[in-house]
Amino acid sequence: MSGSRKAIWAVVGGLVLIGTLAGAGGVAMSLYANHRRAAQEQPAVPSASEAKSDLARFAVGPLAALETPADAPPAPDYAFRDAHGTAVRFAAFRGKVTVVNLWAMWCAPCRQEMPTLAALARRYSDREDMIVVPVNVDATPEGVAQARAFLDDHRPLPFYADARFQLPFEFPGKGKMPQTILLDRQGRIRAALSGEANWDGPEARALIDALLAEGTAPSAT
Repeated sequence: MSGSRKAIWAVVGGLVLIGTLAGAGGVAMSLYANHRRAAQEQPAVPSASEAKSDLARFAVGPLAALETPADAPPAPDYAFRDAHGTAVRFAAFRGKVTVVNLWAMWCAPCRQEMPTLAALARRYSDREDMIVVPVNVDATPEGVAQARAFLDDHRPLPFYADARFQLPFEFPGKGKMPQTILLDRQGRIRAALSGEANWDGPEARALIDALLAEGTAPSAT
């Protein structure tokens, strides 16, 4: 077989493989790969400061990879959807310490840490100034349906969705999954962690309590 024919068959084989993977998981992983590639191809933006905020003291144990930017940038002004399909922005949670979790059904670590987020929500359920906001990024109707059913088993977590799969690239993790981001009452990004963690452990609770203790006044970094 000539070299050109081998190349043609290789392309055809690749297309068949892509078609085989084009189920819910295949579509999601394809979107993920495309987003990641686009993010990696963008020129790096120099950070205004490599300094960390005083919350860096909570980057220990299961939160060792915690990022605590000193400049505390605002949460992205990006619309996602609630369980009824209504557009929501993070500005809706101003006045609350908000634990944002970005997750998907195809992401095993996302599912594994979800019980700890549900336990965290239950632990602070008597506080009106703290909320856990899990945002599902599954991109197919099947994936979204599975995600809704999954959260039914992890009450009292509400269902939010970003079917465009863009939010993971709007936050510091730049597409890493899962991502958990802590916003203060002013809607600023105060801490972020990429990867699975125990969000009902003493380290996470200490971090959240520190943010709650700040009150409504801007904190010094």
